[in-house]
Amino acid sequence: MALNPTFVQDFEAQIAQLKADRVYKRLNHLDSPQGPRVRMEGRGEVVILSSNNYLGLADDPAVVEAGHEGLRRYGAGTASVRFICGTFTVHRELETALARFVGTEAALSYVSAWNANEALTATVVEAGDFVISDELNHASIIDSIRLAKAIKKCTTAVYKHSDLDDLRAKLRANRDAKRKLIWTDGVFSMEGSIAKLPDILQIAREENAVVVMDDSHATGVLGKTGRGTAEHFGVLGEVDVITSTLGKALGGAAGGFIAGPAALVDMMTQRSRPQLFSNALPPTVAASSLAAVELTEREPARVETLRENARYFRERIIEAGFKPLAGETPIIPIIVGETAAAIQMSDLLLDEGVFVTGFGFPVVPQGQARVRCQISAAHTRDDLDFAVAAFKKVGAKLGII
Repeated sequence: MALNPTFVQDFEAQIAQLKADRVYKRLNHLDSPQGPRVRMEGRGEVVILSSNNYLGLADDPAVVEAGHEGLRRYGAGTASVRFICGTFTVHRELETALARFVGTEAALSYVSAWNANEALTATVVEAGDFVISDELNHASIIDSIRLAKAIKKCTTAVYKHSDLDDLRAKLRANRDAKRKLIWTDGVFSMEGSIAKLPDILQIAREENAVVVMDDSHATGVLGKTGRGTAEHFGVLGEVDVITSTLGKALGGAAGGFIAGPAALVDMMTQRSRPQLFSNALPPTVAASSLAAVELTEREPARVETLRENARYFRERIIEAGFKPLAGETPIIPIIVGETAAAIQMSDLLLDEGVFVTGFGFPVVPQGQARVRCQISAAHTRDDLDFAVAAFKKVGAKLGII
């Protein structure tokens, strides 16, 4: 029996319109490990400036070998959820290392950072609670709060990006709430900006609120030893709850985690639906992620190399005539205006051997489309100079510089 033809035709029409509007996303297929340069089908070798592989650990030999050993020792998968058929010791070791790394009592791993965020709000809030979120928070936080509101009937609000007066006013307007949660990213992925964490913590103390921070783009990136936004500001151990990822700086494979007080983590084990109804991380991923955490602790110089590479690229791209958003992270967005322009610039850069992605609406606001450059500790100066030269050529062709 054929599929419902109207159902299929609706999607075909939508896809045709995306192509007509020049905002259709095409997948580029790689045939090598994720690194500063990759082999791309039909393109050969290209410099990659669109990867979250901030510390260059995705293809680090020690991290890869740890994954091999995890596969040999524990097998390919977990076969069920952890409380039903047992949890592997490597998951416990990983969670202990993660808690130590981000400065909390305990941690719990999930199959993705999205799952971790999705799990948190709906598990911990109750009717009568108030949850407030920065307007530029990641989609996983937004969906987590929407889900909690639908299930638990809590009250929610959004505050203007990094606007502390707006945050304070909305907390005070909900002073009678049973509990108050402040959700923020540590580093905002499309801006490269950093949350005003010390101020947020102070407001939370004044208003008796709980701070929950998604540190996915800061773990392994910010702070002297890569422990994240809290270390960057000298407040390690003061954030109530941290969520983060294993899919970016810490090996770039997959998985996420929630870290915080032991009682909270235990409750997530007992009640969070993504934990109760999903298999755990494949053991090979848990083993490689554990190796990545331990390697980052042993070699904090990688974090300094990342910082220096980001500084160098930012200076060179400004000298070339571009005006990236100001910041001090390895996320360097170059605003070009409309979505079609960002995608065109991305396509032309790929023709020059530089793989960097253009982002437009609805990921970013209308008229704020950008090409988002992401720097890695694994990039050499030759890689970065090659990329800058490509940007200069394409920028001149498009009349941006």
